[in-house]
Amino acid sequence: MKPNFSLRLRVFNLNCWDIPYLSKHRADRMKRLGDFLNLESFDLALLQEVWSEQDFQYLRQKLSLTYPDAHYFRSGIIGSGLCVFSKHPIQEIIQHVYTLNGYPYMVYHGDWFCGKAVGLLVLRLNGLVLNAYVTHLHAEYSRQKDIYRAHRVTQAWELAQFIHHTSKSADVVLLCGDLNMHPKDLGCCLLKEWTGLQDAYVETQDFRGSEDGCTMVPKNCYVSQQDLGPFPLGIRIDYVLYKAVSGFYIYCKTLKTTTGCDPHNGTPFSDHEALMATLHVKHSPPQEDPCPARGPAERSALTSVLREAWTELALGVAQARWWASFTGYVIVLGLFLLVLLCVLAAGEGAREVAILLWTPSVGLVLGAGAVYIFHMQEAKGLCRVQAELQHVLRRERETQDLGSEPHLAPLLTAGGGQS
Repeated sequence: MKPNFSLRLRVFNLNCWDIPYLSKHRADRMKRLGDFLNLESFDLALLQEVWSEQDFQYLRQKLSLTYPDAHYFRSGIIGSGLCVFSKHPIQEIIQHVYTLNGYPYMVYHGDWFCGKAVGLLVLRLNGLVLNAYVTHLHAEYSRQKDIYRAHRVTQAWELAQFIHHTSKSADVVLLCGDLNMHPKDLGCCLLKEWTGLQDAYVETQDFRGSEDGCTMVPKNCYVSQQDLGPFPLGIRIDYVLYKAVSGFYIYCKTLKTTTGCDPHNGTPFSDHEALMATLHVKHSPPQEDPCPARGPAERSALTSVLREAWTELALGVAQARWWASFTGYVIVLGLFLLVLLCVLAAGEGAREVAILLWTPSVGLVLGAGAVYIFHMQEAKGLCRVQAELQHVLRRERETQDLGSEPHLAPLLTAGGGQS
């Protein structure tokens, strides 16, 4: 690779709000999105909430000349909703489905049925290896009473670990998606602190778009005030994050968002705003260390966020175990009731009543059993992540006691910033 190597990478990210039978104006929005992507000819288009495989096939056919390679990530019952369109050949593809993803009995939320995941595609661009990730984390339905916070923190940790363990041979790492977290939320801080990924909105030299980079804004006709909650001016939950490894330098030249409408038509593509980033990759200057050591302040920030995440997961474990205990009592009560009904059915006086109550009693035991098994699985999943966080904290404490720099491999980040 030449010393004066330079690469420009144009990236498009959008949560498409493409839900069959529920989303408004799906066909029209998908058509206009396809026209826009063909017109702009990005290097990569990473989409979320494409929950209609028919719509994916429509886009694939429509974009086939501009984006010859594409992939749809399948998981869960409904599907992950993740898909990518690439101008360049995709060398490898893999996905990871998150361990915890909401509750199956919360049917009206639907996240559990989707099988939320992270998808990875590996590309080679002029000799440079690019790992591009697309993801969609669990939705936040209530800011005040967020029953899914522990699940989202778990997903953020799994995402960070997946990126760390699959990007060791990559030169550049790119993550796009709907994280369903504000920039200062615990899961978002955990992800960025552990991986060293940089936020394009924070780092860009030139930003043009909605105020404060918000990706859900009140001007969008598909967004209700209920969606924004206590943030009437908008929220920023969609991201373009990136980093480069030793020997390379990456920065965001420009970042644009739509502002509640299609740039060429006026009607929004989705209830979310699109992100359009122009990234530049160069060789690191020889005199600069592309992987500077973390100082005490950075190590302290990491330790703090790891401890906060551990505490949040402890609350989640306690809640999961409470529900498991409660449903355990319901199972015992249901079994006792079934025994009683069997005794009554053996007699003559209350046989009809016993037979009538038999079916709902069996349903009660089976339903409680299913909920018990789910929450036991949830508790195990949360404990697993807790143990991983505890291990990292212990290693950090040991290295600090020895007076040496902590050997936290995921923290080795590339020279980023601006030129």
